[in-house]
Amino acid sequence: MTVHFVGAGPGAADLITLRAAALLGAADVVLYPGTYLDAEVLAHCRPDARRVDTQELDLDRITATMVEAHAAGLDVVRLTSGDPSLYSALHEQTRRLDAAGVAWDVTPGVPAYAAAAATVGRELTVPLLAQSVVLTRTQARSTAMPERESLAAYAATGATLVLHLAITRTRTLMAELDPFYGADCPVAVVARASQPDELVLRGTVGTIAALVEEAGLRQAAVILVGPALASASDAESYLYSTERVTRKERLR
Repeated sequence: MTVHFVGAGPGAADLITLRAAALLGAADVVLYPGTYLDAEVLAHCRPDARRVDTQELDLDRITATMVEAHAAGLDVVRLTSGDPSLYSALHEQTRRLDAAGVAWDVTPGVPAYAAAAATVGRELTVPLLAQSVVLTRTQARSTAMPERESLAAYAATGATLVLHLAITRTRTLMAELDPFYGADCPVAVVARASQPDELVLRGTVGTIAALVEEAGLRQAAVILVGPALASASDAESYLYSTERVTRKERLR
């Protein structure tokens, strides 16, 4: 038997992959992060499947549940919010499974930042404005950030910033970003992207903190920062430009 780590996407039941739906439909035991998931995602499970909400469990208890189910010959799915490659504790859990001799695999999912960008209708890489995206988080009541990964170091690049697990520190973070992006730089906050209670806040580096505080956001939100979020830009990609097509014709 194999433990399947499955990206549940940003939360909406119809934003999981076909593979994820098939794995959920076959699983005997499903562990899921109740804080971040629309309950409708679990409708893909068999009615008789055991469902374990992990939001109050530590990694040892989560792993023990998976190991015990595996030993009993049961199919196990460990759902993660978004995509397992980002902030899913995949490394910690698979290390424990390796030590217990339990096989595992990974199925990707739609990441929360992609759902947030889709909700606000913006490409995060706009020609001449931003061609890089930085996915990062900040430290509050969480694991320390490596010293070399300071927010200032990333902000100095001018790239589009995607801040995870940071909503409770919005005011402090915007103060850190102001010298690099300016108070008028566009910011979008998307809470519970793609879910029925989704909330979108649009503002700037100078105004977004007040909007977040007024909305009372405390978790499950993504912050997008950067000039690429501006609605007015006439920059166009060279890949599809008339100049490039004409040049190709000349070279034939």
